[in-house]
Amino acid sequence: MPDLSVIIAEDNPKDFEFLEQLLLSSDMARFQIERAADGQTALELALKSRQPLVISDIQMPELNGIDFARALWDEKPQARIVFWSQFKDEMYVRALLKIVPPETVYGYILKSNTRERIAAAITTVLLDEQCWIDPEVRKVQGRTGHSQTALSDIEFEALIDISLGLTDNLIAQRRYLSRRGVQSRLNSLYNKLCIDQEQFSAEKVGEGFNPRNRAVAVALQRGLINAFELEHEEKELQQWLSQFKKRHKIDSGD
Repeated sequence: MPDLSVIIAEDNPKDFEFLEQLLLSSDMARFQIERAADGQTALELALKSRQPLVISDIQMPELNGIDFARALWDEKPQARIVFWSQFKDEMYVRALLKIVPPETVYGYILKSNTRERIAAAITTVLLDEQCWIDPEVRKVQGRTGHSQTALSDIEFEALIDISLGLTDNLIAQRRYLSRRGVQSRLNSLYNKLCIDQEQFSAEKVGEGFNPRNRAVAVALQRGLINAFELEHEEKELQQWLSQFKKRHKIDSGD
């Protein structure tokens, strides 16, 4: 693959065509355009390039944009990636902040922006070698980076577990915790999501919340979880349940 090339990782044909036409009418018209309809194909193409330049959707088959970037940056930290998405979900922003290598140039632009702004973001990152973060995404970054509102890894893990409907006992089995340990994690999660304060206010008027359900509702509003990623989490849960059942049969002597 020639060095003067840009990989567009996008599974939606209309969105790919939009980006293709955008590049052809910009300062990047001299670049060859490579299309990848899923994250795994994008990774294979990018690893062949000496200096990968990528425009990547976030929600894609095989590998989502975050997992694709993690795998690519592990091998080529100099790769420049512009994430373009209709989502500014906190779960994506949170995950992205954890994997960006030091001094790596990247961008994040929302699809709702004008054609001109999207073109400017792509040019800034891929040609000018400067980071470009959508103002709306910066707001989410601020909340994600604040110690009083950002979820820790174990709090996020607890959120995933209750979003999937796990009981305290099942969470304890899956995460190798005591029941007390599970409650400690959940209480920490509720505190970060301000569920305790809401519960207290609601009880004043006789309308207390179910903290588990309320935590999931607040998390959905904040973009800490979404249906697309929960599908992936559900698959992992089913794999664990299958293994757990096999172990349980062996331990019980069945």
